[in-house]
Amino acid sequence: MKPEAVESAYLRLKPHITRTPVLTSRLLDRFLGCEFFFKYEGAQKVGAFKARGALNTLLALREKNQLPERVVAYSSGNHAQAVAWAAKQLGIKAVLFIPQGASKIKMAATKAYGAELHVSKTRQEAEAEANTLALARGSFLLPPYDHDDVIAGQGTAAYEAWDELKKFDAVFAPCGGGGLISGTFLATRLFSAEAEVFAAEPVIANDAAQSFRTGKIVKFEESPKTIADGVRTLSVSPRTFHFIRQLDGFFEITEEEILYWSQWLMHLLKVTVEPTSALGMAAAHKWLREGNKRKRVLVILSGANLDSDTYGRIWAEDHLSRLPAL
Repeated sequence: MKPEAVESAYLRLKPHITRTPVLTSRLLDRFLGCEFFFKYEGAQKVGAFKARGALNTLLALREKNQLPERVVAYSSGNHAQAVAWAAKQLGIKAVLFIPQGASKIKMAATKAYGAELHVSKTRQEAEAEANTLALARGSFLLPPYDHDDVIAGQGTAAYEAWDELKKFDAVFAPCGGGGLISGTFLATRLFSAEAEVFAAEPVIANDAAQSFRTGKIVKFEESPKTIADGVRTLSVSPRTFHFIRQLDGFFEITEEEILYWSQWLMHLLKVTVEPTSALGMAAAHKWLREGNKRKRVLVILSGANLDSDTYGRIWAEDHLSRLPAL
């Protein structure tokens, strides 16, 4: 897949989705000696970037007269909402499989969009059950990241930021299955051959980071227990690994760092962010501490769907008393 696929996805999606804002904080810029720009996907349909990939895939199928009667998917939360919402826009049925322990608010929203929801014991079972049902006639399996149209759709978030602001020295995004970071890489290459692109992942969910280092896909047997529920995937796919291998670096983030930057982003930007969104900022902070100063940095904030349990865990301890510094 070429970078131009992201531009095609942008033109396809433009009439249907929200052009999300790019947020800034002069105080954070002063703290860290850098210009930060935050692409806030919490303002997107369903409250996350996932709406882009799900709808782009279904719209592309409709263009080819291949829109199915029913779409099937598995997810830890945001992709489920996105598929349910996208299917509703196009008037088709959606069946979602979500593992136990997924965000309650994400499951409730998925049902609210009219989807049929099944709760599986594990992530592995959710994937297997979705794949089995997708074999039925008239069904299409819409994966959370392992599809060209999904990746191109996810990349439109970064595309919009580049289109609006024209220049960044570095771009940071979280990585679960790799769809968002792959699309972000492609979008960046449309506008710049020099800008660096970095992925971020929790230390305790670092299958993609291990894969990046070793050159071989590493797969977990069980879903990681990170607070960043958007990246509890078991592994990247060969499709996304192709782009991940071309990144300029991969940062592994501790749970404490996720909590720290979740609090600070909400405090400085005055918006709600999921813990997964904090990964990119935590990675950018590490990058700056390596000596990369006075740069223009784009951070993709992936979503804003927080249930009360996760919100409580984020704010259980005070992290705002420790100011951001290099």
